[in-house]
Amino acid sequence: MIFASLGASEEIGASCHFILVDGTGILLDAGSDPEQEGLSSLPDLARIHAQSNWHVDHAIVTHAHHDHLGSLPIVVKQFPHVNVHMSGATRQLADILLPASARLQRRKMQEGSSSSEPLFDEEDVNSSSYLYLSHDLETEFDLSGHGGGFEISGEFYDAGHVLGSLGVMIRCVDGGKQRSIFYTGDTGLNSQTIIPGARYPDEKVDVLLLESTLGADPEAENVSRRSEEKRLGESLARVLGRGGTVLIPVFALGRGQEMIALIDRYKSRGIIHEDVPVYTAGLMRALSEVYDKTRFTTPRLNEEFEVYGVPQKRLPRSQSGLNDAMQQPGILLVGSGMMFERTISNKIAQALIGNEKNGVFLVGFAREDSPAANLLLAREKGKGSEVILNPAKGTQIVNCDVERFRFSGHSHRRELLKLVEQMRPEKVVLVHGETKAKEWMADNIGFFYPEVEVITPKFGEVLEL
Repeated sequence: MIFASLGASEEIGASCHFILVDGTGILLDAGSDPEQEGLSSLPDLARIHAQSNWHVDHAIVTHAHHDHLGSLPIVVKQFPHVNVHMSGATRQLADILLPASARLQRRKMQEGSSSSEPLFDEEDVNSSSYLYLSHDLETEFDLSGHGGGFEISGEFYDAGHVLGSLGVMIRCVDGGKQRSIFYTGDTGLNSQTIIPGARYPDEKVDVLLLESTLGADPEAENVSRRSEEKRLGESLARVLGRGGTVLIPVFALGRGQEMIALIDRYKSRGIIHEDVPVYTAGLMRALSEVYDKTRFTTPRLNEEFEVYGVPQKRLPRSQSGLNDAMQQPGILLVGSGMMFERTISNKIAQALIGNEKNGVFLVGFAREDSPAANLLLAREKGKGSEVILNPAKGTQIVNCDVERFRFSGHSHRRELLKLVEQMRPEKVVLVHGETKAKEWMADNIGFFYPEVEVITPKFGEVLEL
């Protein structure tokens, strides 16, 4: 069995792994790096073409976040006979997200904010979606290849990360021996507001491909979701009570819908007034419809809950309408989560941060050099500190409340260690994490489970498993 990481291996970027089992080639995820553009954002698919005995029979997409889905049209174009496997919910989300990605690439090139030619267009997406095969959870499906000598099967398990997210078990015969590989995908073992925690098989596997996103984050294991929910409710009540407006920048898929559900809970419990307007915008609204349509067919904490059962207003498109919305107590729940330049959350933040009655509450990951992280650092220096959210705007004074809340859809590192204990693998391959995260995971797996071989692959490295 051959394994190679084709995407970013020492950071969180384009998730894409290749395994070759008895002549059958399988891609695990087909992501693109959201911090890169054009060809540099793609996994190294040329590595497959360069090997005469490598090919792709199947591709498995574990969920619909860009870093796991974004290069799928390229994979289909380069490997036209590939069978693509995903959950039914991910298929519905892909039908929204991939055309949106095509439009965004085209717009960036047209307006001059990117020099990269679009990697694919909407016609490419629409012409390949017929290849997507969806499977129910915990039901075996065929992964055998045209040139393979033995049957290979796959089985999906709920990963608890976002709507439709999966872990996948692959069972095969390798060298005449029955073997099993489990790929966690991005995993969330704890329940969120809408989505319950992951349910993985309680069985021994030969190889565990383990995500390690939060491996270098000691704070994550010491913060409970319940305490963060309480703190956010109190902070919302404080800002709204003094007549301020709250901006909550969110990722359109997952965090946005979970925050709407949480705000609904605050209202029902009287933590914030039921008449406080909640504004949503753009792609998040279309994705919320998929949440509602699939509530009886995907894992839910409460299948009766509907995202659109929570009153919400469409964010005004005009500047005058937006200004009016920001002059009264309200919650603006919009993308992007890191408040990148030229996004609506960045534009709104510029208008809000100078007024001490307002608040900007960050509820997701913000990389070090992002505008969201810069805003948080500025406010930590004290009221009246300076920040640049957009160079075109220049330096601004931060007077509003700025806080960070931990609502990650990823398992923390102690929970990841429990997965090793649960699945008792012979080998663990650490993926989807920065170098320090993998180092911590490798050291601790080695300490607690010395019988387990731990592998930290480098980009493009070919391993015999």
